Amino acid sequence: MEYNTTRGKLLLPEYGRNVQNMIMHAQEINDREERNRAAQAIIEVMGQLNPHLRDVDDYRHKLWTHLFIMSDFQLDVDSPYDKPQKEILDEKPNEVPYPKSKIRFGHYGQYSQKILESSKEYADQGEREYLTNQMGNFMKKQFLLHNNNAVENHVIADQLFELSNGDLKIENPDELIRTNQMLKELGIQNNQRNNKNQRNNKKKQNYKRRR
Repeated sequence: MEYNTTRGKLLLPEYGRNVQNMIMHAQEINDREERNRAAQAIIEVMGQLNPHLRDVDDYRHKLWTHLFIMSDFQLDVDSPYDKPQKEILDEKPNEVPYPKSKIRFGHYGQYSQKILESSKEYADQGEREYLTNQMGNFMKKQFLLHNNNAVENHVIADQLFELSNGDLKIENPDELIRTNQMLKELGIQNNQRNNKNQRNNKKKQNYKRRR
């Protein structure tokens, strides 16, 4: 019996052991024309095994690239495309720099902070009042989404004032949308009620078991 641990490594497992064996056999064919015919036949088999590749642009080019990869770039055949270079395929991509921007209040998100920091660009008083009210209610909603609890309106007003670097101020924090209304819109009240009912049911079940 032959075990997978004693076999060679599958370079592209999605094509299976049989396709890789076919490629290894093609490498041993001395006649170039016959080797080319074998490569064409293998390409057709690979296309049938992975029909989803047909949705990819120039999918046959991709199949030929996979063929050379599974032969460890040793198969010498006439390809309709340029033979891929192993060095280029093995080349590691450039490291993507990690964003270093600092967020003062993570639950509001970076974009909320940027909007408030750019509030000085709004010269019209009506636009500033509209921005203040909209951002105040949005921040309150974000706060409730992350905390699932009540929040004091003056806390939202103070943090909006801080994020806007003192440029925007909620004159009357009590004019923000009521917390109960927001919780209802977000579905948090129902979730809290369901969780409470589940806890009560568990307590009743445990009490019955003890009796």
